Amino acid sequence: MSAESIPPTQQAIAEALALTAEILANLELAQLPLSNIALKTSRVARLLNDFDMLKILEYEVSGYPTTSTGVAPEVWKLALKAGRGFVYTEIITKKKSERIYIDSIDSLEDTIRTTEAALAAARDPENPGAGRKFMGTELAPGNSVERGVRLSASQEAAQRLASRRNLIYQYVQRKHYELKFSGIADDVFSRTRERVDTTIGEILPDAVRRFTAVYDNLRSENPEDWSNAVHSCRRILTDLADAVFPPTNDQREVKTESGIKLVKLGKENYINRILAFVEERSNSERFQDVVGSHINFVAKRIESIVLAVNKGTHDVVTKQEAERYVVYTYLLVGDILSLL
Repeated sequence: MSAESIPPTQQAIAEALALTAEILANLELAQLPLSNIALKTSRVARLLNDFDMLKILEYEVSGYPTTSTGVAPEVWKLALKAGRGFVYTEIITKKKSERIYIDSIDSLEDTIRTTEAALAAARDPENPGAGRKFMGTELAPGNSVERGVRLSASQEAAQRLASRRNLIYQYVQRKHYELKFSGIADDVFSRTRERVDTTIGEILPDAVRRFTAVYDNLRSENPEDWSNAVHSCRRILTDLADAVFPPTNDQREVKTESGIKLVKLGKENYINRILAFVEERSNSERFQDVVGSHINFVAKRIESIVLAVNKGTHDVVTKQEAERYVVYTYLLVGDILSLL
């Protein structure tokens, strides 16, 4: 497993969520210098294993490194990702080229801090009353060029610093809401899991053992184990069908994706039996449609994976896909058991 694919722990997620809220307040209320806020943001990136952003923030604080031959390609790539690119036009030839600025956030802040003092030192002491206004600052004619250069550099630094502030703000805000939504989703799923676990233990005791095996398989880095996790989902659904609608030689009209059809309800027809149970127990056509569509989608995909596994192919599903079908199965079982 590469470092970039390591998921953060729940403890890290909780700390990152609290830290993003704190950083947003720091930014919105201008409570800290941006260089300090960047350091705090780098902790968020580290907690979430966001290694690209962690490296970007390291360079934002210390400055983007250069060598005798210029900027290394990987550094250049991160600088562009951080929005530090700009087009430079040669004064004489008017030739354009893409460049990046490498100044650290602290350097940009320092440029702005020292401008006022530098302007005061650059005033013409022999003719202090002959001033004029330039960008809101009184200038004396004798040193107007020097002061203009300093003001221009300060304005450029302020624009770049605003860009750095926006980079950090957008990143922290995005991560804050992602983590907040993730927490809500975790709470919802935790409540669903608690309800399902309680009911499943009474009606489908074997399913509890199967779900435990599923979780063990999902923690593996072996594609065969991911396929086995999906295979276990099929067994859970067949166990569910056996419990709520035992196999029969009868046939029945059931609402399917293609309309009302006369279907078999035998041992292997577990999808039809679950659909028949839902139609028997639910008076809501909307519920029947949603659950029916859900089980048809999930079961068909699971069947295709199981068929491939039975033929000896074990790399037909990614870990992310396997996790998705496990969650789908869990929610589906919860919906169906709610009718008991």
